[in-house]
Amino acid sequence: MGSHQLNPRTKEEVARLSPYPMAGSPEYEYIVRQSAGAAWVSFAGMMMVLLGSFHVIQGLVALFRDDVYVVGRHGLIIDISYTAWGWVHVLWGAFAILTAFCLLVGQTWARAVGVVVAFVSALASVTFLPAYPVWSIMIIVLDIVVIWAIVVHGGELRKPKM
Repeated sequence: MGSHQLNPRTKEEVARLSPYPMAGSPEYEYIVRQSAGAAWVSFAGMMMVLLGSFHVIQGLVALFRDDVYVVGRHGLIIDISYTAWGWVHVLWGAFAILTAFCLLVGQTWARAVGVVVAFVSALASVTFLPAYPVWSIMIIVLDIVVIWAIVVHGGELRKPKM
């Protein structure tokens, strides 16, 4: 005899005794949706750490080895020295990393700031496109993925009214 035959229970009795919601219930659907949303927001946070690191690296290269860029400072969309660009990228990268850590620990305000950080990062990369095209395109694509993940799945972390 199996244990299920020794102690038969109905589905309702199991649902009543279990600390976990039953599949198909609104509580269960909320947990599944919250898990998926949390995973996407965590992904966006990790991508923001990566993007911030990329900006810091790009800024340090602009500060210390500006001869690796394809065009001189007059070939950029905005006529500014590479030293100034370097500091902008280093500071913006540090701010992106700080925002990403706040997003990863669940700060609600960090979702809105994260979207703004990724948007400004993409704009900065567009202006830096002539100097370092492949790197800038890579950063723009990652920024778009971060914005998508935060905007589409960030709201799923709110508890629904049941």
